[in-house]
Amino acid sequence: MSASSRIRLAALVLFLGIALGAFGAHGLADRLEETGRLNNWETATHYHLLHGLALFVLAMLPGRPLGYYWLLAGIIIFSGSLYALALTDISRLGAITPIGGISFLVGWARWIFHRSAALAETDS
Repeated sequence: MSASSRIRLAALVLFLGIALGAFGAHGLADRLEETGRLNNWETATHYHLLHGLALFVLAMLPGRPLGYYWLLAGIIIFSGSLYALALTDISRLGAITPIGGISFLVGWARWIFHRSAALAETDS
């Protein structure tokens, strides 16, 4: 995927995060409170937007976008499963959420360990 495509995808992810956050706060708030799933929606939106910003930054950096696709997978799996859980109240969907969390961790670990190795080489 080209850098411009990664930037566009990151912008789309952020657009959707803002739209879903607003929809949850205004269009679904009463329903989510009734079902006790407002916290799930808010957590999904929080992680969606936070990692969407990280995607955008990674897409802007030169070279290979380390961790980009892992963070994207985390948004889809972690936030997506929480959005689905909040909308459907199917508790089994919560079992998928940790896979997205692991995707986030792998994405950040790729960045940490690759950048740490690169910095160690320049320090020598």
